Amino acid sequence: MAAAEDQMRVSSVMHVRCPDRLPEETFRQVLELCAEFSPTVQALPPSAALVELKGALRYHGADARRLGEVLRVRTISRLGVDVRVGIGPTITVAATASGQIDAPGGVLAVDPDQVLDWLGPLPVEALHGIGPKQAAALCAYGVHCVGLLATIPAATVQRLLGGRAGRIAVDRARGIGLRPVAPRALPASTSVRHSFTQHTLDGAAVRGALLDLVVQLGLQLRDRGQVARGLTLALRFAGGTAWEKTHRLPEASAHEDDLRTMAFRLIDAAGLQRGRLTGLVLRVRTWSAPARWPSRSVSTGRGRTGWSRRR
Repeated sequence: MAAAEDQMRVSSVMHVRCPDRLPEETFRQVLELCAEFSPTVQALPPSAALVELKGALRYHGADARRLGEVLRVRTISRLGVDVRVGIGPTITVAATASGQIDAPGGVLAVDPDQVLDWLGPLPVEALHGIGPKQAAALCAYGVHCVGLLATIPAATVQRLLGGRAGRIAVDRARGIGLRPVAPRALPASTSVRHSFTQHTLDGAAVRGALLDLVVQLGLQLRDRGQVARGLTLALRFAGGTAWEKTHRLPEASAHEDDLRTMAFRLIDAAGLQRGRLTGLVLRVRTWSAPARWPSRSVSTGRGRTGWSRRR
């Protein structure tokens, strides 16, 4: 409880939402801009991030709201990308706040002494971490707003949502959150591509090119001692239109059989009929085997340009 009260004394967590379908390279650049404000940046692929500012507020001589505004200006001016920045004393409050900002962007900061009053009127589905099924279960019980959820005994919510999920939901509704921002970099990616010399409708030719990409990708992964957890297929069509979809592999793998099965599922999901293809791109996010998220080690030394980082 003491830890929770200490965390509630200052709004220092930023939740940054980027536009949907943001290219991965641009998302990486947004993460680099976030790292200019704090050494503690947690990537939330495909288009969000958490930034812990508690140790950086005094260094920058500004409050979290001001830093959020500066970050937004930098993403617009340097990358041409607007972001939605939610700020609060916990991850839940910050992420809920960013979700309440209308596109294309803005900054919404919730002060610690305003958390309960601000959360109270929101519908339960707006509370970060409450999924559609949980929201439906709560609404069926008559719990339509976050304020009401906060007043219900935890044991009652546990019967509705399950033990651990119920406890977490009540804590979130009460503005309590003990989970810290964990430094996490965006995983490295590997991609292979094929361009057709002519616009093609031939299903056999498309699948043959896709199979060739799978073989190339598998070789690259095994040579580097890496594995893939998810596979992304991007299709380019005549006229400049594009289609992209990502599926997670059942198990992390670098074997061609696993990659081929998922690649063919993706091409089937595209529902190609008369689309004239000009190219294919097959991309994976890579981990060193055994698969796990790499951690970013960041020092808190102050160089001439601000926070110094060890990679």
